[in-house]
Amino acid sequence: MTTADTIFWPVIPALKAVVILVVILHIVPGLVYFERRISAWIQDRIGPNRVGPVGLLQPLADVIKLAFKEDLTPQGADKWIYRMAPFLVYAPAVIAFSVIPVGIDLQVASFGVGVIFLLTISSFSVYGLAFGGWASNNKYSLLGGLRASAQMISYEVAMGLSIIAILMTAQTVDLNEIVRQQWGATTLGLVQWNLFQQPIAAVVFLVAAFAETNRLPFDLPECEAELVGGFHTEYSGLKFATFFMGEYIAMITMSGLMVTMFLGGWSVPWIEIPTSPTFGDVALSVFIFTVKLTVLLFFYIWVRWTLPRFRYDQLMNIGWKVFIPFSLLNLGLTATSGVMGWNWLIPLPW
Repeated sequence: MTTADTIFWPVIPALKAVVILVVILHIVPGLVYFERRISAWIQDRIGPNRVGPVGLLQPLADVIKLAFKEDLTPQGADKWIYRMAPFLVYAPAVIAFSVIPVGIDLQVASFGVGVIFLLTISSFSVYGLAFGGWASNNKYSLLGGLRASAQMISYEVAMGLSIIAILMTAQTVDLNEIVRQQWGATTLGLVQWNLFQQPIAAVVFLVAAFAETNRLPFDLPECEAELVGGFHTEYSGLKFATFFMGEYIAMITMSGLMVTMFLGGWSVPWIEIPTSPTFGDVALSVFIFTVKLTVLLFFYIWVRWTLPRFRYDQLMNIGWKVFIPFSLLNLGLTATSGVMGWNWLIPLPW
């Protein structure tokens, strides 16, 4: 390693981190705008159309409004934990995204245990929800925090089992290598995607991702009909905005992990992965990843404005009595097929 390399090697990861953070922070307002537009389209109404052309400046107006709102702290609240809780929801989602490859060998932090790191970091967000509910000194907030912790712990089990099935198939925990193993030489090579190789794991992961991000139909920790606002009832101003951003960034992170683990990541079946990628190759891979991510984010929004909310007992029953048994069954089938050397899936015609 030369002197120049020694000086600049910490700079490149730092620049990557800054770029990813800036991009994510700019995606969130756009995602909020498109959620309002899509919900209006689904419900046959107009949507945002007052601030800026076709309402494009509405997210900026929301930020200004939240920035100038009075920041209140409830009487009797644990002030330090109350203030720290929104950050504990926001930060893990951002840090977890740093290991997701958004292009050919393009990620902020590249190391072999990427999946394990992502799952470990993302699980810390449950502390923010529980702390926010407990520290607010509000019974509705406390119930929301308890619901959030029980829900996230329950569905993390099923999600973890579905990911273990993928790791057993790929025999690696390197996310870039998992993407490369899903590449196929022809158009129909997309059947090598883990979506088709592990369909049970894909369905379990997708549903668990909704529960982990507290999105409808699994938004029981903050359901307005029962808990006013749940764990963030007592939050206002920028603290509420931080909770809000944490939810959307968690959506982006989970969608990015879904793309990487099940939808071929940044690869396309009929485009060969170059051994020495040029700038154009990397840019194309980033565009492919972005298109897949956008489709999943649209699906997130579509489901929210289509399906009704589950009852809490239904939510827990689905997690423990349906998805965990199915995940264990899928894990057993995957292990058996690996030992016996056969594919338990029905052979596809192509």
